[in-house]
Amino acid sequence: MSSLLKNIIRFILFIFLQVYVLNEVPPLHQFIVPYLYFLFILWLPYSLGRFGLLLLSFAFGMTLDYFTGTPGLHAAPCTLIAYLRPFLLNLLIPQEGKEQSYAEPSPKSMGWAPYALYAGLLTFIHHFYLVLIEWLQFGDFLYFLGKVTGTTLISLLLILLSELIFFRKAKYRTNAA
Repeated sequence: MSSLLKNIIRFILFIFLQVYVLNEVPPLHQFIVPYLYFLFILWLPYSLGRFGLLLLSFAFGMTLDYFTGTPGLHAAPCTLIAYLRPFLLNLLIPQEGKEQSYAEPSPKSMGWAPYALYAGLLTFIHHFYLVLIEWLQFGDFLYFLGKVTGTTLISLLLILLSELIFFRKAKYRTNAA
């Protein structure tokens, strides 16, 4: 399956999973809302340029906003993590093996510890910014901290479970065309 077709299918599946399954789960104590949709951005190929990554992430966030009726709420954090993703990957992936690396971030291509750090940091940044945007409308500081912490932990659990359950066949990128 081509990379483009695979990512189009992921785009659609992550939107529908978030809107019709995870958003229907009642929040636990008004803190924990399971978010998994941004995993689409974390799984995008290394070869995608920065401008394409930003544009695709913004479109992905706006698509989710369209379905949830919250204009800009998810587009802003998606664009932020898309902006920070290349910088974080450059720090976590050894530069000498970059030319012969895998096609996309995964525990197999990066190792479990760097992948967990990659997913954990971007999840925290995404949720911090998302809850901050919500918090500007209402709430107190303890609510803010509780929601960021709870939502980040449950999302990380979902990310790690999805990595264990849904095996992604990692394609090895070579210098050949």
